[in-house]
Amino acid sequence: MSDQSFMRTISDRDRIITVIDKTDRFPETLDPRVNKYADDIREFRELIMQSSSSAELLKKIRTLDRSAAERMALLKMFRRCVSPVMDTENTKRIKKVNTETLIEYYGDTFKPISLLKRQFQDLPSEHEIALAALIGEYDKRGQLGYDLTDLFFDWFDQNLGGTYSIEGPRGAGRDIELSSIFPEYSGSYPCDFVIRRKTGGEILAIGFARYDSTRGGSQSDDRTGGNSDKVEKAKGFDRFTKSRLKMVFLADGPGLTHNDTWEEACHLDGQWNGRVRVTTLKLASKRIDPAWLEG
Repeated sequence: MSDQSFMRTISDRDRIITVIDKTDRFPETLDPRVNKYADDIREFRELIMQSSSSAELLKKIRTLDRSAAERMALLKMFRRCVSPVMDTENTKRIKKVNTETLIEYYGDTFKPISLLKRQFQDLPSEHEIALAALIGEYDKRGQLGYDLTDLFFDWFDQNLGGTYSIEGPRGAGRDIELSSIFPEYSGSYPCDFVIRRKTGGEILAIGFARYDSTRGGSQSDDRTGGNSDKVEKAKGFDRFTKSRLKMVFLADGPGLTHNDTWEEACHLDGQWNGRVRVTTLKLASKRIDPAWLEG
């Protein structure tokens, strides 16, 4: 319930925020991106010159003969240079998504190959730099979330590791499906981490970690709905298992202080008769303690 929300008692939001400052600044980002993507840009130009149509260019890119990393770089360039409406995540699924289907649905948006050839025939070096910067823009997306999780795991091991264990990927890795720890659960329910009592191995809490560098608008709306849905699914499952399962939402970063995102944190915190807790890394010692985990 909202009147149980500890987060609503906080008046100075910025004071409880963890600042993870590992993002490169401009122009320091340019040289690494240019070096990383130079060969891919060269390959993209050669493929353009070898293709009779932009559809054929897409076919040449979406082949199993390429490494996943090279294919992803080329698909990013295809989106930036040929068809901005194409979804890169969808087009990278070369086994599940048919190339001919993509051409049928989106081919009308493709830039003509004749224009691409003129543009890439003698591509100025400054344009190559700009292209490398564009396609490398999201190379580290999600990294701050991994860093936050890593710091939280370190805190947990140092402060609660004698009695409890925490499991889950510290970096990029497969989420823990609730059905893998509760076989009676049906459906998909990915968690970022799981907290157990070392003696007996009982699962006491599941957790979700997000670091928001900036946040607002529809992104916050989507986040709010998603987190509330997680709580409702856990409550529905609990009616049958009668567990003492708790839920931890590790939320941090300057974006948390935005009014809509902050309101979501306050709304979540204290739900399910106090079994849901929202915490930042700085608040962890107050929020995640044995009394709550065992209560």
